[in-house]
Amino acid sequence: MAGLKTITGDIAIGMVFFSRLPLPHFVVRDRTLGDAIWSAPIVGLVVALIAGGFYGFAWWLGLGAGPAAALALAAGMLATGCLHEDGLSDTADGFGGGRTKDHKLEIMHDSRVGTYGAAALLLTVLLRWSALAAIAAPGSVLLALLAAHIASRAAMPLFMVALPQARNEGLSVTVGSVSDATAAIAAAIGLAALLLLGAEGLLVSVLVLGVLFFAFRRLCIAQIGGLTGDTIGAWQQIAEITLLLIASAILT
Repeated sequence: MAGLKTITGDIAIGMVFFSRLPLPHFVVRDRTLGDAIWSAPIVGLVVALIAGGFYGFAWWLGLGAGPAAALALAAGMLATGCLHEDGLSDTADGFGGGRTKDHKLEIMHDSRVGTYGAAALLLTVLLRWSALAAIAAPGSVLLALLAAHIASRAAMPLFMVALPQARNEGLSVTVGSVSDATAAIAAAIGLAALLLLGAEGLLVSVLVLGVLFFAFRRLCIAQIGGLTGDTIGAWQQIAEITLLLIASAILT
């Protein structure tokens, strides 16, 4: 019973932090987001079902793949409050516009959106929309959404374990430390989700995400010396885009 209570409590923490869905009040003691972050892919499952449901409903109404894909993206973004898109935008602004580490971190902390951030937002929406529209068939779109939303969030704890903190304050610091075991649990959930793309999809996804993981890790260290909450969100978006593009190549 205690184990089940911890699991449900962790999922509640994940849902409250990573989504904007209306939830009942939970009181969870002695657990931080760092402890509960293995549940991020569970949140991805819920978001994927919401987005897939909107896509399927739009398709049922007779809308084409393009409008249906746009509505699916809008539903997913509303469900998360554009949390990860915001991180991508801030990271693009900081890395693109900052001159020094401190200047980059200052820009990333600024809530205003600059040219690099706006371009990043445009690209993330365009790439994800085009991938879903290319897949078209509602059943295949749902598989792609499930794999992408679950696995991209499963990759976040691994990213947090692999990089030092870039500063001594901020969201990534208040989350708390993430253990190797917690990251491993999330990774296992993510790998299981990638099986929805078949053996070929699983292999290609792991290889491509592995390369991007180390490349983005190196970029973050070179730019700001580690990670922030924004770079975690940026990594989720990179992984989600990548998985949807892979899915569009495999499922069409």
